[in-house]
Amino acid sequence: MEYEPPTHRVERSIRATTGAKIVAGVDEVGRGAWAGPVTVCAAITGLRRPPLGLTDSKLISPKRRTELAPELERWVTSYALGHASPEEIDDLGMTAALRLAAVRALEGLPVRPDAIILDGNYDYLGLPWQVRTVIKGDQSCVAVAAASVIAKVRRDAMMAELHGEFAPFDFASNVGYPAPLHKAALVEWGPTPYHRLSWSYLDALPQWRHLKKVRVPLTADPLATEVQALSAEADALESGGQLGFDF
Repeated sequence: MEYEPPTHRVERSIRATTGAKIVAGVDEVGRGAWAGPVTVCAAITGLRRPPLGLTDSKLISPKRRTELAPELERWVTSYALGHASPEEIDDLGMTAALRLAAVRALEGLPVRPDAIILDGNYDYLGLPWQVRTVIKGDQSCVAVAAASVIAKVRRDAMMAELHGEFAPFDFASNVGYPAPLHKAALVEWGPTPYHRLSWSYLDALPQWRHLKKVRVPLTADPLATEVQALSAEADALESGGQLGFDF
């Protein structure tokens, strides 16, 4: 199936309407995984023609993604990656962890972007970043598509490195997402140090349920508590219940 290639239309619009000169595309991978970090890539591409075949990483075969990522890393003006660990996801919640990873990526760029194109319809970055959210931005925007591919290939490689130590979990294939071998290994061996322990999949594992972490408010400040409540609500909506066991 063929897809319309991404364009610079959104970036040109932002430049024309805001005066921004440097626009970064931002995308994440690993949000729905049970194990491993959530990874965010920020990419600046300018307005040059992208490599042939660029689109949302989920629409590209693994082989082609692996070939395309190094080409994109050479082609972009600059890019940087940011990660939030499973422990940070457990402590902060997914929305705050996404922001942490995204800020790490953006601050890793050699220049600070004037504006950001963020994939999706929810701005998890907020001020002081100037953000334009774009639904399916990883399909329609060149910079976001480039960030999507680089983030996916880099995180997949990180998870594949864990395979030797945790072979029963088959991280090389499922990269931390729920899959039959992953679920079976959890039943037998319990979570690894790379699993997210605040997630609801542990509710279906009676023998390992005692390991589940319960997130506690970091402050008693009423405003912060309200923000945390909104973050938790967003996490629940975004995670889709965190994909529990269904045997």
